[in-house]
Amino acid sequence: MELDSKKSKKLFYKISEVAEMFNVNISAVRFWEKEFDILKPKKNKKGNRLFTQKDIKNIRIIYHLLKERGFTLEGAKKKLKDNKSDTINNIEIVTHLRDIKNFLEKLKEEL
Repeated sequence: MELDSKKSKKLFYKISEVAEMFNVNISAVRFWEKEFDILKPKKNKKGNRLFTQKDIKNIRIIYHLLKERGFTLEGAKKKLKDNKSDTINNIEIVTHLRDIKNFLEKLKEEL
C-alpha cells in the first residue's frame, strides 16, 4: 500500500483506483464497504462508487488492521469501535518508520 503524497489529490476516486492504491481486488473494497460502517462512498447516477479522501483514510485503517496487523474481520471491527484513534496513531508511526527506513537505505546506497 503506497500512496504518493506528492500527487495532486482528487476529490473523488473510482473503486478501481482505490483497489489499485491498496493492491487489493475491487471485490475486497466492496466487501469492506458492506462490513465497515465508516466507509460511505458517494454514488453517482449510474451507481458507481466515488471515494473521498476521508474514505481513503478509513480504507487505510481497515487495510492496516486486516492486511498488516492480521486482525480478523470481527477483531478489526471491535478495534475500530473501541479505539480508532489508537489505531490511527499506530498507522502514522508505522508510516513514519517506513519513511526513515527508506531514507536510510538510500543513504546507504550512496555511501
